[in-house]
Amino acid sequence: MEKWLPARYFAFVIAVLVFVLAVVGWRLGTANQVLAIVAGVFVAIGVVDMVQRKSTLRRNYPILSHIRFFFEDVRPMLRQYVVESDYEEVPFSQMQRSVVYQRAKRVSDVRAFGSELDMYAERYEWVNHSIAPTQLDGHDFRVEVGGPQCAKPYSASVFNISAMSFGSLSPNAIRALNEGARIGRFYHDTGEGSLSPYHRENGGDIVWELGSGYFGACERAGVFSEAKFAEKAVLDQVKMIEIKLSQGAKPGHGGVLPAAKVSAEIAATRGVPMGEDCISPARHSAFDTPEGLLRFVARLRELSGGKPTGFKLAIGHPWEWFGIAKAMTTTGILPDFIVVDGGEGGTGAAPVEFADHVGVPLREALMLVHNTLVGLNLRQHIRVGASGKVITAIDLARTLALGADWCNAARGFMFALGCLQSQSCHTDRCPTGVATQDRSRWNKLDVPDKASRVAAFHENTLKALKELIQAAGLGHPDELGPEHVIRRVSANEVRSLATLYPFLEPGELLVRVPEHAVFQRFWSAARPDTFAAPTELSARRATKLR
Repeated sequence: MEKWLPARYFAFVIAVLVFVLAVVGWRLGTANQVLAIVAGVFVAIGVVDMVQRKSTLRRNYPILSHIRFFFEDVRPMLRQYVVESDYEEVPFSQMQRSVVYQRAKRVSDVRAFGSELDMYAERYEWVNHSIAPTQLDGHDFRVEVGGPQCAKPYSASVFNISAMSFGSLSPNAIRALNEGARIGRFYHDTGEGSLSPYHRENGGDIVWELGSGYFGACERAGVFSEAKFAEKAVLDQVKMIEIKLSQGAKPGHGGVLPAAKVSAEIAATRGVPMGEDCISPARHSAFDTPEGLLRFVARLRELSGGKPTGFKLAIGHPWEWFGIAKAMTTTGILPDFIVVDGGEGGTGAAPVEFADHVGVPLREALMLVHNTLVGLNLRQHIRVGASGKVITAIDLARTLALGADWCNAARGFMFALGCLQSQSCHTDRCPTGVATQDRSRWNKLDVPDKASRVAAFHENTLKALKELIQAAGLGHPDELGPEHVIRRVSANEVRSLATLYPFLEPGELLVRVPEHAVFQRFWSAARPDTFAAPTELSARRATKLR
């Protein structure tokens, strides 16, 4: 029988037989009629499967092939809610998400019976506590941002909303984030998708991010307009200006907003055509050298009326960052802040190779930036922010201990909005209305309720940070250092981060090249007048090609 009717067609044949029998017995009652309709649907699916030419699997397995497609679609949900352990991070664990939901809803986040973590596993970390804990009055920890060349410093929270554009997020998601930021007195980064009306509606503090498309401040995408920039930059709500050089999830690639999410409103806000993928250029047109970048920083600071101006970058080639650092000494122009975005950062849409394998992870990137500024005696003038899977107080404490002044989070605040990590941000079918432009989806997101959750997540995370700071016997997060965080490196050895990572002495780069592999290899060869690779690397490449 297998020779003339392969088993893979049995489902289709059975559907045909049931359909025929049900039609024959149509007059015998409603049950036969319903059966005929259901079987007819399956027959139609099978016929379409066999005549279409795009999928060989469907042609070979009519009807049955859809079982595979069904489980392929629901696999992420089954993994997330049934198979995945509480501590398996893909990309955030159930435990991490639960902590955000609990803190956002102001329900108890305490745990009974002890930790479920293996404290003897490699990479387990803890914060050393003090026998004499401190008692702090509040948890509203802040940092003053604005160097000697800034006329209007800004007092920022140590925990803020990282860059997420209108377009990637829905109108109601932007409204709720900004209202939450207003309630909690922390800032909301616009992302590179421009300063939209939804960012301004509730009056929360704004950090305006300008990417390579210069959306909202451009003659056309990628061409900067001083007049259009100045018009928005001087608004009271805009507290700081951030130039996006690259982001951790897709460094060197440029931003991508799929055509499905480019509505007429987004097209008008950004100044791009509707119905086409909105792609930021991979590089800036306003400058092409490290010194040019700093002159652009100075110009934006001037046009904004003296507001703190800096840049965000994911570290890639070390000599490019070293070139920027050297340009600070040759031009005398200092950014007010630098935000370091780790390779583990999130995004609405990125090629898998870029998301998984391009860009330095946060810890190493932060250490390089912090050490360079310390070595040049500039660290006291330039604040450093950090972002990349920062979601709990221990993430904050570790990142601050490694050199950051404050932290930003994107996906953590998305969870506070109700995001359930369906990983469908790029499809315009976000089930919770957070990352979609489908009005039928996002208008179900209740702004007042979600804004209160955003503010509660921020407040309760800082309360948890306060408790960690008190337990360590400290008075402020800026007192955290790498000596406070301990990591297990093997079953019988633990090390503090102070001994695991090399730290430069103040001014060390002004007198010698430190005993650090990256500095030894690239510091001397880096140039402030070009992003190009050092001469010896170019020569080696030319030799390889010959």
